[in-house]
Amino acid sequence: MLTSPAGVLFDMDGTLIDSEGLWLAAEISVMGELGARWTADDQAICLGGPLERVVDYMITRSGTDRPSSDINRMLLDMMERQLRATPLAWRPGARSLLAEARNRGIPTALVSASWTRLIDAVSEKLDEDLGGRAFDVVVAGDDVTHSKPHPEPYETAARLLGFATADCLALEDSPTGVVSALTAGCRVVAIPHLAVIDAEGVLITDSLEGWTLDALWAAAHR
Repeated sequence: MLTSPAGVLFDMDGTLIDSEGLWLAAEISVMGELGARWTADDQAICLGGPLERVVDYMITRSGTDRPSSDINRMLLDMMERQLRATPLAWRPGARSLLAEARNRGIPTALVSASWTRLIDAVSEKLDEDLGGRAFDVVVAGDDVTHSKPHPEPYETAARLLGFATADCLALEDSPTGVVSALTAGCRVVAIPHLAVIDAEGVLITDSLEGWTLDALWAAAHR
């Protein structure tokens, strides 16, 4: 049995970086343009994406007759502007775990329901902060046929790293992401952020601070 993960798979929004406030602001702005309100409860319902599900929910919630492609573009435009203009904000403990993986030579993947253009908006900041390439593999929401909660994103990341999903540690903050990683067969750590996570076979912790990769791996197995 492995005493360390062969690969570490990080979710982005809410797990790696503190961007959920930016998503809330973008969603409020877009819904305002549609003549409707958006609350923190709406955000919690849509937490973890994928973007298509958020857009469909916005259409239903607002009653707009605008096409989903318009709302999709509005959300992406707003989020990209915010991500590029806002300093990088790590979630507690996430940077140290990613740095540990890089220092130990453990391959890493970013597995996000966010689209490539949003990941690109923060990738340069991540690489600069860590003094090198942050991730060996990136799987974005528009890289797969089925985004989270489908297992395809995590299955794809593990395959690209060259490992079985059972040998990979996945870190997630949303119920949607947890289902994706768990169904794929990863060993999963959940760090609830804006939504309650209640899932069997998952290590649930309030924060990643104070953890090492080996400790998370062992605790998630138990």
